[in-house]
Amino acid sequence: MPSYLESENWIRNVFSAKAVGRGGVIHRAARDVERYAGRDAFLHEVQRRGFTLVENGDQLVVFCNRDPVRLVVQRDPPKLSQRAWPGGVSDARPRI
Repeated sequence: MPSYLESENWIRNVFSAKAVGRGGVIHRAARDVERYAGRDAFLHEVQRRGFTLVENGDQLVVFCNRDPVRLVVQRDPPKLSQRAWPGGVSDARPRI
């Protein structure tokens, strides 16, 4: 494995992004975090810095500042079957 993909180096590279220094937002695929750093190590680094982390689908989104995060538009979560089958399997059948 290349040295830049080792856990500590990968985390260091992620948090050296310009967006981090500007107090912006970074995001990474959850599978990449788990593969290269481990979820616990990543969460520890986010907490150590006082940032906020949210998970949406397979993305981990880090707000690289200490400002509060507020959900502006909230929707009812879809049922599991709707998430698993967008459009729904039942949509294939004609409605009477």
